[in-house]
Amino acid sequence: MNIFDTLILNPILNILLLNYKLFSSIGAPFALGFAIIGLTIVIRVILYPLMSAQLKAAKKMQDVNPHLSRLREKHKGDAKTLQQETMKLYKEFGINPAAGCLPILIQLPVIWGLYAALNKVINLGANTVSEVNKLAYYDFLKIDKPWDVYFFGLPLAQNPAQLMNTLGPIILLVPLLTGLFQFIQSKMMMSATPVKKDDVKKKDDFATAFQSQSLYIFPVMIGFLSYTFPIGLSLYWNTFTIFGIIQQYKISGLGGLEIWMQKVWKQK
Repeated sequence: MNIFDTLILNPILNILLLNYKLFSSIGAPFALGFAIIGLTIVIRVILYPLMSAQLKAAKKMQDVNPHLSRLREKHKGDAKTLQQETMKLYKEFGINPAAGCLPILIQLPVIWGLYAALNKVINLGANTVSEVNKLAYYDFLKIDKPWDVYFFGLPLAQNPAQLMNTLGPIILLVPLLTGLFQFIQSKMMMSATPVKKDDVKKKDDFATAFQSQSLYIFPVMIGFLSYTFPIGLSLYWNTFTIFGIIQQYKISGLGGLEIWMQKVWKQK
């Protein structure tokens, strides 16, 4: 057994087992599906301080971007002065350039562990009971019969691509909703103030262009992956994203989504 399994994967699996036992004990249908949701919420709560730090750092960077653009224009061709003035600006706004990266690096093993755990439990097959019980830390977490791998009629171990023949186009709602939730979160992470074309020169607008393109590319990519990944993983990802949207709203409001919301209300 490697370090990743010992420190990340197995603890996450046991939290999932605990959630499954809790939902099973109250007679909840689709206990495994609700256990996945419960596990995701637990992980999200554990990561809340780190993700808050990341979101706050991103918000500060958005606030300082107009000032950075003016510095780039003012000190064009003088890289040394630009660097010095940029560091002064960061200090003035209380920004640590590494603050947004560290939380992400800490989160990655946990998020990957969650993915690996879910991928494992929904694909155990005929030996579910024996395999699960080998992983349980305590006897009360062990199961005595295979768990129901369906969630409101959807098999958690199968993906939408496999279900197209049996369920038809309706199954496309899974990747479409996954992409939509990701788009909403990505849009909220953008600045609420639209960037004027005259404010930034094309040479210095790479970051803005990349952010604008990734706003659409990333949700499409996530939606496609959810079309090929098991339903159980999409359930985890959507729960994770929805709580991310809530956390994002609490810290920085609607962000870039506010502009669109205002346009919708004006049309009404």
